[in-house]
Amino acid sequence: MLFRVDPASPLPLGDQIAASVRRAIAEGKVDPGERLPAARALADSLGVNVHTVLRGYQRLREEGLIELRRGRGAVVVDTTSNRARAQLLVRVRELVDEARQLGLSEDEVLHLVRTGLQ
Repeated sequence: MLFRVDPASPLPLGDQIAASVRRAIAEGKVDPGERLPAARALADSLGVNVHTVLRGYQRLREEGLIELRRGRGAVVVDTTSNRARAQLLVRVRELVDEARQLGLSEDEVLHLVRTGLQ
């Protein structure tokens, strides 16, 4: 799995790392049960702080895409809906990015989503 970060991007590095994993899961390039690189090793290879990697991994854990296990590291959750969930999260991130580019407020975006759910 290839990780890339762009220090010039306005997106925080931890979020860029999470986006790389999220996209890999969505595209089926990472299998359920597969271990992600150790945070320290990934930080060294990307030239970032280990806490930056851990923030990205924590975001993925909050999204339900990975589990963080002491001694085993970060492991992709083994569920049948994991890939579909990752695909949805990728689209949500794209929606948020587009809404920001259009200058929409958080309340406006939430209203649009709520309207879409009805």
